[in-house]
Amino acid sequence: MTPTRVAMVRHSTLLLVALAACYPATTRPDMVPVPGADQVEIDLMVPEATRALAVALDGDSIPVSRTEPDDGWLETPWFDIATMRPTRHRAVGLGVVKVRAFVDPGRPDHSVLHVETVYRPLLDPSEPERNLERQVPTGHPVAARVKAVLDSLAKEYGDTAIP
Repeated sequence: MTPTRVAMVRHSTLLLVALAACYPATTRPDMVPVPGADQVEIDLMVPEATRALAVALDGDSIPVSRTEPDDGWLETPWFDIATMRPTRHRAVGLGVVKVRAFVDPGRPDHSVLHVETVYRPLLDPSEPERNLERQVPTGHPVAARVKAVLDSLAKEYGDTAIP
């Protein structure tokens, strides 16, 4: 994909996210993926792509707790990476993460999946929680699992990762 095409896809995605945020009946959170989130475009419409991603993550023991196919997003609770189970411990450090996905329209009949795996390096009650979230490093075990799921979906639905 040419740099111009990548820029067009990114700008279109941001515009669609902004428009979705303006629609008061959406369940989609008012946020964009953190920098460094994984991306892939697949040959499915948004609701089907969201469901396929949820099933694939769940099949890899990533505990999806909420899926909103019509609004194109899903998330997990904060979970312990050692047990892959939701935790009640404080969500701080690389051992407790959350996965969120934002699914946006791409080319005709395609969807772009933006999947973030975030952690909180510290707790600060004076900051909004979202401001404390960071993308996990590339070698993180859950990031590797998410990447494998996205690669699998790209292979199954015939498209490739977006740089």
